[in-house]
Amino acid sequence: MKRFLLLLSIAAAPLALSACAAAQAPAAPSLAKRAVEGRLNVAPTPVVVPPPGPLPADLAGRLARWESDGAAGQQAFAAERDATARLVNAAAGAEVASERWVVAEQAISRLTAARAPITGALADIERLYIERSVDEAIDGLPDIYALRDRLSEQVSAQDAVIEALNAQLPGE
Repeated sequence: MKRFLLLLSIAAAPLALSACAAAQAPAAPSLAKRAVEGRLNVAPTPVVVPPPGPLPADLAGRLARWESDGAAGQQAFAAERDATARLVNAAAGAEVASERWVVAEQAISRLTAARAPITGALADIERLYIERSVDEAIDGLPDIYALRDRLSEQVSAQDAVIEALNAQLPGE
């Protein structure tokens, strides 16, 4: 029995000590703002970035030429599109490498070649946009970007037409 009481008192001792420690533990730190906090809140100095200026004169002519090339490529593509669609429709049930299939493939190739002015203009304007961005020459970038965006949308629409025509041919 003495031994049991001794073991019981040894087992209960840490519990009693932890209860005493919890009762004497300091209160949790306050989350209230201290006097030193907020003294060093200094707003950063604003960085003034000048807006892009107008398009430099040397680039205005190039943009006008690329816009003209884009319009020419769009017109040439539109002129070839209907004839190509008719030839592809005629080759719908034809065997691969048959006469009708070959004629349709050639028509798609002519359609792709007809848009060369717009794809060339887009490549040139992409190169210009990248060069000016790297050189941090921001003057005229809104004009360059707007033309690049228009040409890119037209080329994407042409790509969709060509893909749809290719998908109609057997063996594609």
